[in-house]
Amino acid sequence: MPAILEKWEIMPHDDLVEVDDGVLTVAGKIRMPLGNFPRRMTVVRLTAGRTAIYSAIALNEPEMRRIEAMGAPAFLIVPGDHHRLDARIWKQRYPDIRVIAPPGAVEAVEEAVHVDATGDILDDPDTKLVIMPGAGGHEAALEIRRASGLTIVANDLIANVAHPHGIGAQIMARLMGFGVSEPQIPRVVRHLIVEDKVALAQQFADWAAEPDLRRIVVSHGDVIEGNAAEVLRTLADALN
Repeated sequence: MPAILEKWEIMPHDDLVEVDDGVLTVAGKIRMPLGNFPRRMTVVRLTAGRTAIYSAIALNEPEMRRIEAMGAPAFLIVPGDHHRLDARIWKQRYPDIRVIAPPGAVEAVEEAVHVDATGDILDDPDTKLVIMPGAGGHEAALEIRRASGLTIVANDLIANVAHPHGIGAQIMARLMGFGVSEPQIPRVVRHLIVEDKVALAQQFADWAAEPDLRRIVVSHGDVIEGNAAEVLRTLADALN
């Protein structure tokens, strides 16, 4: 699989699901030997008829039209070093889209597409871009507030691959710790980018303390619903 796609290429994916008002997410698959590994894109409706695309995936035309109907794609968030696969083709499709990447990932992301910003330029009262503490500037997350509560969109620091498909995906998910039995910080991610466990644990604890926390949307695996605060507290404890 190339690190960067050069033309619009649609890999297997499910339909978009609206998990909250103006928050769409879709599960896709990356082909690998003896199976497929899950990945996920999230689309957030912003003010002024705009949307933000987090961890982009090329979708079929009916699903792309659904995104466009919700708002013009204004921001392309590449949330980490390894989520640039579809970045170039999204920029080609939407030339005016502004690319955001966390500061530690800029060098890797700019191999695919120019980065316009490394912080929160969304200009939206209900959606906040967070550069994750303790991860060396390599991870960006979103806090999305709606009437029903808070949705956290996290990247590689939390994985919940409870249903890996194929032997290859099962081996990868278990060997690298991508949350087969329960959500966890993947071992490979902890080793490569977690520089300050205390700072990262505090961010998890702060999110867990939010009284209206409803869910965590992760880039790899199932959406965490119902027990999001408990999951975050467990992850924080594991870092201490």
